[in-house]
Amino acid sequence: MPGENLSRDEARERAALLSVDGYDVSLDLRSAVIGDGDSEGGAPRTFRSVTTIRFRCNEPGAASFADLIAPSVTSVSLNGRDLDPGEVFDGARIALEDLAAENELVVDAQCAYSRTGEGLHRFVDPEDGEVYLYTQYEPADSRRVFANFEQPDLKAPYRFEVRAPEGWTVWSNGAGELADGVWKFAETKPISTYITCVVAGPYHYVTDSYTRTFEDGTKLEIPLGALCRKGLAPHFDADDVFLITKQGLDFFHDHFDYPYPFGKYDQAFVPEYNLGAMENPGLVTFREEYIFRGKVTQASYEARANVILHEMAHMWFGDLVTMEWWDDLWLKESFADFMGTFGAVGATRFTDAWITFANRRKAWAYRADQLPSTHPVTADIHDLEDAKLNFDGITYAKGASVLKQLVAYVGQDAFLEGARRYFKRHAYGNTRLGDLLSVLGETSGRDMSAWARAWLQTAGVNSLTPQVLLDAAGRVAELAVVQEAPESHPEERPHRVAVGLYCRTPEGALERYARVETDVEGPRTLVADLVGAEAPDLVLVNDDDLTYCKIRFDDTSLATLREHLGALTDPLARALCWSALWNLTRDALLPARDFVDLVLRFAGRESDIGVLQMLHAWANSALEYYAAPQWRETGAELLAEGALRELREAEPGSEHQLAWARFFATVAFAEPDLKLLTDLLDGTSAIDGLEMDQELRWAFLEPLAAHGAADESTLAAELARDDTASGKRHQVRCLAARPSAAVKAQAWAQVVESEALSNALVEATIAGFGQPSQRELTAPYAEKYFAAIERVWRERSIQIGMDVVRGLFPALQDRPETLQATDAWLAEHRDAAPALRRLVLEARDDLARALRAQACDATAIAG
Repeated sequence: MPGENLSRDEARERAALLSVDGYDVSLDLRSAVIGDGDSEGGAPRTFRSVTTIRFRCNEPGAASFADLIAPSVTSVSLNGRDLDPGEVFDGARIALEDLAAENELVVDAQCAYSRTGEGLHRFVDPEDGEVYLYTQYEPADSRRVFANFEQPDLKAPYRFEVRAPEGWTVWSNGAGELADGVWKFAETKPISTYITCVVAGPYHYVTDSYTRTFEDGTKLEIPLGALCRKGLAPHFDADDVFLITKQGLDFFHDHFDYPYPFGKYDQAFVPEYNLGAMENPGLVTFREEYIFRGKVTQASYEARANVILHEMAHMWFGDLVTMEWWDDLWLKESFADFMGTFGAVGATRFTDAWITFANRRKAWAYRADQLPSTHPVTADIHDLEDAKLNFDGITYAKGASVLKQLVAYVGQDAFLEGARRYFKRHAYGNTRLGDLLSVLGETSGRDMSAWARAWLQTAGVNSLTPQVLLDAAGRVAELAVVQEAPESHPEERPHRVAVGLYCRTPEGALERYARVETDVEGPRTLVADLVGAEAPDLVLVNDDDLTYCKIRFDDTSLATLREHLGALTDPLARALCWSALWNLTRDALLPARDFVDLVLRFAGRESDIGVLQMLHAWANSALEYYAAPQWRETGAELLAEGALRELREAEPGSEHQLAWARFFATVAFAEPDLKLLTDLLDGTSAIDGLEMDQELRWAFLEPLAAHGAADESTLAAELARDDTASGKRHQVRCLAARPSAAVKAQAWAQVVESEALSNALVEATIAGFGQPSQRELTAPYAEKYFAAIERVWRERSIQIGMDVVRGLFPALQDRPETLQATDAWLAEHRDAAPALRRLVLEARDDLARALRAQACDATAIAG
């Protein structure tokens, strides 16, 4: 990986020297089905890639380089001069000397198919033996497929042509047609390397179209397509995908006043995908798990709609106008994350999407913003490894939260008018922070520099706590909001918040009776407009979720929530309170057992299915990481008992029943519970309305495997029943979950010592390896982890390196000795790759947080 890195300084130097007129890229992918090797064995399977780049140099005679990662280069020609590949190509770069004012570079290379999801990924479907290909490049993997200048600010138009096996269809960013055995694609608009794309194979393809007539009478027609593997076609609800797509296109046309600029709009759902999705213009790629093989809750459909709209927003924020360098990654990701929810609420059936945002997306941001690696929304990205790791909760969810605050600050009309001017002023160009602030300043009339300094250029999350004083008559004499910032990031920011007062009604509901919007600045802000109000049972700062902060409670409010959280009638307020209680648990201010108790008493009354599923995940984490070890078994019994009770009481066939069934499977461990899962699987027992589809069967099998109640033959029989790519991933995870030292040794070797597994199977093996009930079995691997990670980082692709370093960190060995071992590794490896150290530092912080929370929980038990 170090040889493949590119620094910001190198990129700026190259951008100052070069400009690119265009690319012609010719790929021969016939070797995908017959060919020259196999990446599972000796030599990698390769394909031919021939690239012609036309570019200019403003300093004739200067030197630069092109990017390419390939097993071999057949020939290199610069301005008609044949160069010796052995001299100019070092495995990652092609040296270019004595450049002319106008240049033509032709590179003929053998590039490798990927099994890690980076570059051109090759997947063989175990169900029917069919081969499927797709590309994934962000931030810098197009150089694994064709020679280029791999940085976002050297935009250019592209013409692709592809030779593919007979019977295949090929897609790219532009419209394509097959002529004389070659797929030829229309030239693209000027775009960055990382959003070019090729998808090829015997995919199932469905078409539709979108038409829009604008006020000036012009008509826009966009051909729509959606594709997936043939094996998933019976499950593919393309009609719903097209519905959300059309609603999104209408919404963004209404608000952006800039017609979709990239011709067609295909959406490909592809196997073994590392990300949620990628915004390649004209050909968006998604992970195929968004095609649901079994029954799922509306939260899953909402998540898919959000991703569809997120990627669509990128057509403007990111593709049309692109950040100059990865420092300003937020210029696309924060906006897309915000627009995904904004569009879902404004255009689709998911009108409560801001609840999901407040409860789920912000939880991601709060965690990331408290890690030692936290960074401003506008980050300091030194190189590509930094960039890869900055696709995080800060860049996405905190950035989107900040934009939500910005809309409240400048007004929605000014915000959207700023976006419209931004698109028109910088179309097909590259921008920095100042370019956006400039148009927002124009449209809002506000000085954006102070806001940007506070919200975009500083790190850390503030906490807001209410202080209430009552007079002799029991009314509010004073109400203040206290703002705190961590010592590591002491910035106190200006917040626009709503403060809500809630009280119990005679019927027992907990409802809001007063609300005031105010600006919070500095350490303490008085809220004068609430003086004289009736004494509240609950004060909710940041009611309606206008700002980005951690909510705290005064003693009365916390006591109210402990007894009456389920009585809170407003679903957004309830979601905010749940999120605040979870942050208190993570911060070791609320014992984990208290949070588990709240879930057991009140989660069954939660109406929002997305919030309920989030509570299930949090309850699991509270038990596994934050509960005192001596209470874990008791907590597990309580969760299993409560989950089964709610499962049996849920409405038959409802999504709440399905959510409780899945949760029950994750917490089941006692023999009667495991027997119930077994009986449900084999049909000797049933729960009215609960449909045992294939995905639920695998969800039940994993805990059975982890507790020794499902052996290898049982899992083999299930794979025979579900002999698909999805089934194989489930089986691999279940196999690695079995409680055996030999199983753990095999799983470790497959992931750490071998490159035989694809990215998806690496992920599945890691997921199965670390079982909370098997702490003793995995204990020996803590020492092995620290001995292996630097070699893994050096030898494997960055994606696999990230998966291994994050996924195999010994978090379940939650003892001070593990923390000491982590500190020792960090002290002894100060010269390790910065991105690797960042991952270890993050894992160390999570472990230290868990130990603090366990101490809090132990104190509560002792008390």
